[in-house]
Amino acid sequence: MTDSNNIQLLKENLDAMGSAIGWLERSIGICNQIGIKTDYTVEEYDAFENLTSRYSRAIDLIIRKVMRTIDLVEFEQPGTLIDTVNRAERRGFIDNVSDLRTMSDLRNEIAHDYTKSELVETFENTLNQTPQVITLARRIQDYVDSHVHLR
Repeated sequence: MTDSNNIQLLKENLDAMGSAIGWLERSIGICNQIGIKTDYTVEEYDAFENLTSRYSRAIDLIIRKVMRTIDLVEFEQPGTLIDTVNRAERRGFIDNVSDLRTMSDLRNEIAHDYTKSELVETFENTLNQTPQVITLARRIQDYVDSHVHLR
């Protein structure tokens, strides 16, 4: 890919991230009003399912597309996911690597929770982690705005 193609791809990925974060913010607003409990109405359960799904999509998009595209635009050698995460810490997107691991682990947890007790814990963890994902997206956007020249 040429530099201009990578820049265009980064713009598209940033737009997608912005949209995903907008939907995530909508979902967390709804779910914060519902709160954590042991039993949910069908509508409340649907709201939390939306939140967890949107959380998963947002974190996947951020890690697998946006961060990797920034690497390409800045002429970093594409490497492992660990390389991408370490560069995210160096760029100030995250305070430490374990923060991103926690976000990513929750995404994996969301995909595999089946029992009611696991779901309640996952809903609570998602409510707690979503603000960090939103902050991560803002830090990335701020970084791109100040360090990457999107012509």
